Amino acid sequence: MKISDLMKLSTDNLRRRKGRTALTIIGVVVGTCAIIVMISLGIAQNERTDAMLESWSDLTLITVYNYTQSADTPALDDKMVAQFQGMENVVAATPMYQFQNMNGQLYAGKNDRYSCYLDATGMNVSAIESMGIELVSGSYLSGQQLGKNKIPVLVGEQAAYNFEDTKKSYSNPNRYRWAQTDENGNIINEPFFDITKEPLTLRMIYDYDDQGNPKTRDYQLVVVGVMKTDYSKQGTTGILMNIEDMKRLEEEYKKLSKGNGGGGGGTVVIGGMGGQKVKGYNQVYVKANDVNNVAEVEKEIKAIGYETSSMSQYREDMQKQVASGQMMLGGLAAVSLLVAALNIANTMTMAIYERTKEIGVMKVLGCKLSKIRQMFLIEAGFIGLLGGIAGAALSLLLSLILNNINTWLSALAMFLAQFGVQMQVTSVDIGALFGMGGMGDMGGKLSVIPPWLVLAALAFATVVGVLSGIAPANRAVKISALEAIRHE
Repeated sequence: MKISDLMKLSTDNLRRRKGRTALTIIGVVVGTCAIIVMISLGIAQNERTDAMLESWSDLTLITVYNYTQSADTPALDDKMVAQFQGMENVVAATPMYQFQNMNGQLYAGKNDRYSCYLDATGMNVSAIESMGIELVSGSYLSGQQLGKNKIPVLVGEQAAYNFEDTKKSYSNPNRYRWAQTDENGNIINEPFFDITKEPLTLRMIYDYDDQGNPKTRDYQLVVVGVMKTDYSKQGTTGILMNIEDMKRLEEEYKKLSKGNGGGGGGTVVIGGMGGQKVKGYNQVYVKANDVNNVAEVEKEIKAIGYETSSMSQYREDMQKQVASGQMMLGGLAAVSLLVAALNIANTMTMAIYERTKEIGVMKVLGCKLSKIRQMFLIEAGFIGLLGGIAGAALSLLLSLILNNINTWLSALAMFLAQFGVQMQVTSVDIGALFGMGGMGDMGGKLSVIPPWLVLAALAFATVVGVLSGIAPANRAVKISALEAIRHE
């Protein structure tokens, strides 16, 4: 007997008992749907928390501090940055170098009409694009040299709005021109000048003469590209330059000010770090190639001796919380699938009693016991598969409802308002199911069902059906052929 014959017999037997088969399938539908929906809520919650953390900072970014608990920890210098860059799963490593004690101003326009405080950061040019800094126009820095007092830079797309009009008094509101945006976040007003076309002058004030007049040195900043503003990425709101140019400015400032200028080395170190400081940069940023590899890279850096921080720990804690909630909700869903499995076993057992004579005839005609067993297992598997398909379809419908429930509730409230019925609409907080209440308005979908989840659910439901049919199938092959033929 071919497998196609067994499948035809199995489907024919299921069709002959449509009512019983349908009732059994319903149990599988409920169990499969419950499991898919519960897992989809957890997946959506993880995506929503990832999006929230991503808005705070890059999830793949690790901050390495120059604090250590060991006296043998090497300096956090360029050599160590190169070592970080060579680590597995690392795509970029760079200091974010800022010369904080330099007295400098930026000027633009005729007779230096527009000015602003210097907000500049130095990076390794090879790491700028890898760090996820995007350009609106122009090109990235390539380490190009334009001359002694010319420095190529990238500017933030809103950097021009930092300038003020020095020809107007401080009390004049037109002295400033802040960026104004519409409801979609698009800037609707123009700055004082086009920062990509107007020459920029960096004026370094390194000392004062006896009459109190400043001693200065000017540098021309040549804009080669405009960066997309991203507050989670340092340097994109102001000016970004080659770290070597930043160090050169620092050295020249120290030389001109006769050593009165302080050093740079990075942004302010987070307080509360224990241990001692090592020489070199205050901070170095290391970017992993994937958020799932951050913990491994961070562990390798800590093994050298440095203190680190990243968003991975917050992410792991939130994922554990979601997983805990999923296990609890999934357990409830598994109970319904267990009941469905018992129903399948009961249905197949009843089918054996009703088809005892048929089984006996098959044995007398020489049908192998393994084929009889396969026939019943195929029937049980079909019940599981059909229930899985219906359950997956129902879960997709429920996911659609959940993802649009706030819109539909608002529409319902507007409809009822026409009849004088007031209905208060609040956002559905799915996060509360996972012990993360108050995060329901983060945006994003409430339920996410990826294709792999549907396929896994179908396979799982089919396996549950087959496993439920093992005992009845074994019972069928043990029936005596003679007794089965005499059975009425």
